[in-house]
Amino acid sequence: MIQLKVNGGGQSFDGDPEMPLLWYLRDVLGLTGSKFGCGIGLCGACTVHVNGQATRSCVTVMRDASEKEVITIEGLEKNGLHPVQKAWMQMNVPQCGYCQAGQIMQAAALLKNKTRPTDDEIHDAMSGNICRCGTYQRIRGAIKAAAREMA
Repeated sequence: MIQLKVNGGGQSFDGDPEMPLLWYLRDVLGLTGSKFGCGIGLCGACTVHVNGQATRSCVTVMRDASEKEVITIEGLEKNGLHPVQKAWMQMNVPQCGYCQAGQIMQAAALLKNKTRPTDDEIHDAMSGNICRCGTYQRIRGAIKAAAREMA
């Protein structure tokens, strides 16, 4: 039996320990904010936080999530919106929106560790998250705006 916390609540899983965390979140728990993109951890659409680190849930198996704390976009902020989510709306970042949950989760992890990231640090942290619509300038602007709000 695999025990883990998801968005602050205890969960148990007695299925296939090789099942990707993404499918557990989406299909078992109904948390559909994290998206399936590439399936090999390269696009970032499935990004969640595992023990505070941005993690690709499509390549993280349930066995590896055992005894860990998982935060999805649905649980990023308990009381309203996270500063990154607010900045995303203010900067009108999304176009199609498919990658946005993963982008936001990656950005929130960056700002947790770097309160005033440089352009290079933002580029490096976000380089594994692909936006098919090419909103990278707005993403960078929203991360800077969120950093200012969080300071």
